[in-house]
Amino acid sequence: MSIIDRVKYDGPSDTLVWRAPGDNLSWGTQVIVNQSQEAIFYKGGKALDLLDPGTHTLKTANVPLLRGVIAAPFGGNTPFAAEIYYINKASNLDVKWGTATPMQLKDPTYNVILPVRANGQFGIQVADSRLFVSKIAGTLQVFTIEQLSNYFRGMLQTLSKDAIAQAIVKKKISVLDISANLVELSQEIQDHLVPQFDSFGVKLINFYLNSVDVPDDDPSVTKLKQALVDQAEMTIQGGNYRVRRGLDVLEEAASNQGGLPAAAMGLGLGVGAGANAASLLASTLSTPMEKAAPAAAAQPDANSVECQDCHAKVADGAKFCPECGK
Repeated sequence: MSIIDRVKYDGPSDTLVWRAPGDNLSWGTQVIVNQSQEAIFYKGGKALDLLDPGTHTLKTANVPLLRGVIAAPFGGNTPFAAEIYYINKASNLDVKWGTATPMQLKDPTYNVILPVRANGQFGIQVADSRLFVSKIAGTLQVFTIEQLSNYFRGMLQTLSKDAIAQAIVKKKISVLDISANLVELSQEIQDHLVPQFDSFGVKLINFYLNSVDVPDDDPSVTKLKQALVDQAEMTIQGGNYRVRRGLDVLEEAASNQGGLPAAAMGLGLGVGAGANAASLLASTLSTPMEKAAPAAAAQPDANSVECQDCHAKVADGAKFCPECGK
């Protein structure tokens, strides 16, 4: 196997760890480390010297730990076996996350079970290259941001679900109002995640809940939203809404049973909703009917006679005139 005389990595930005192929190095091999990168030497599964950005020619002075564990003599192009891992130290601020399945939680305001889901993003940076490679990347040739997100997915979802459930169930925050608390919830979840990420050599820069919502096509959500629409309409229209709903009830009963008289008289419409609607219509329509009563009273009665003194109309057979008393 030929000796590697130059090592460099210029891969995509979403790669966090890249292991250089081959391990046949020599004293004099040139290792180039770009900005926002670090390079670590591994020998026998143990992390040794770490190189910062720059161009490095391998020699005793810059890799003393590696020199101490290899058996090859120093000088010339003497080959030796060691692995080089490149670590991306740049901040990655757009790592996506989301709940795999909705949480079934009881809304404290409306007392219904709703499927709650959440999603967001977070930012990370490799803080301890040795710890990160040793505990996560292992012997993989490449380790990406997507793999990191998958690695922490279970922990992210568990802590996020717990924080959201605490807010809804214990703090009595409605699912429909929880968007006003996203900043507080995000900080609470981040505080729990920081020590977990630290233990793997990863710095959690930020964590955001972008949304906590419910699926629009869920039956329970559809019913709740319709109920809220009806409630808002009733509040806006006031008494007019009650009248219209009463008319709707009577119209539906009449159409279903072959006419209003049959519905009202023969099918018990006077019980429950029908009775309320009929009563409502009666009270609503009573005023104009009462105003029409005096006009009806002014019509002459066929069974009346005329008082001989005041000429007022008196019922036939009456013993005295209600107007003059004669």
